[in-house]
Amino acid sequence: MNWYLAVLKNYVGFSGRARRTEYWMFTLFNAIIFIVLAILAAITRSWFFWVLYGLYGLGVLIPSLAVTWRRMQDTGRHGLWILLGLIPFVGGIILLIFMILPGTPGANEFGPEPAAVPAAV
Repeated sequence: MNWYLAVLKNYVGFSGRARRTEYWMFTLFNAIIFIVLAILAAITRSWFFWVLYGLYGLGVLIPSLAVTWRRMQDTGRHGLWILLGLIPFVGGIILLIFMILPGTPGANEFGPEPAAVPAAV
C-alpha cells in the first residue's frame, strides 16, 4: 500500500526513476480497485459505481502516466517510449517487456538508482 500512496503523492512527478516494485505495486492496486468497482457496478446495476469507476480512472490517469514514464527512465530509455503503447498489439507487448526488465544499475542520465535513494514514505 505504501508504494501505491508514494506514486499518488508524486502525482505529476515525471522526473527521476521508478523501481519495478513501485510500478508493479501501483499497477496491482489499480487493477484491484478497478475490478472491485466493476463488480459492484455489475451486481448492483447502479450507475453510481460506473460513475465512480470513471472518476477513479480519470483520477489515476496522470499518476499512471508519471510512474510509467519514470519506469521507462529507470530502464535507460526516455519516457516518450510509452507512446509505443499506441501501436496495436505489438506496442503493448514491447512496453510490457520494458516494464519487466531490470533498471540500469547505478546512476543514469535520469537520476540515481532508486534502490540507493532512501524512500520518502
